[in-house]
Amino acid sequence: MKKLLFLFLMFAFISCKKSERYGPLNLKNGEEVELLVSHRYGADNDLLLKLPGNVDAGASLSGFDEREPGYSYRVKARFNRDEVPLQDGPEYYFVFEKILSKEQYKGNESFPVQLITSYVPGGPVIRLSKTGTDYYMIPGKLQLTYANSTIQNELEEIWLNAQEIRANVLNGQRPKWKAIKATVVHDPQKFGKAYLVQQIQFVD
Repeated sequence: MKKLLFLFLMFAFISCKKSERYGPLNLKNGEEVELLVSHRYGADNDLLLKLPGNVDAGASLSGFDEREPGYSYRVKARFNRDEVPLQDGPEYYFVFEKILSKEQYKGNESFPVQLITSYVPGGPVIRLSKTGTDYYMIPGKLQLTYANSTIQNELEEIWLNAQEIRANVLNGQRPKWKAIKATVVHDPQKFGKAYLVQQIQFVD
């Protein structure tokens, strides 16, 4: 009798654990969902939406390495909630499984990207690198081209400050600006590989 009671309690406990839901969308750990991924890779309004309904997914997507700027994707993903989250890491996130559809963005609307981001721990970081004469927001994946020589000079100024910070990382040096907002469009000459910077705004 005691064994039956023990088994019943264990079954009830396991069932309860399986039915627990997390996050703003009340998802079960391991639940599969469909997500809409924006064409604005790395932008301020790069929202991850849950389908159907286009509601804010409320978490990030991990493992989607083949994502290209300039394309909207419908993907299948699995909701993941770690029992013991990594220190300073998210409690829950989505794990990419497969692409269901891919569509090229045909518009020319501009959108903002931040070239200074803050990490915990670590503080603010300039999101700019340079290879040869080319500037990158994401090394080897997302280039920043420029509309004119003024933008080119501003990117060079940002890059020089980024180099200075990296050379003095042990001294805790920070960027000389509080924020840098670049207004960009998809570069038609390098679509899917680059953003064309139209304007840069510095906040001291």
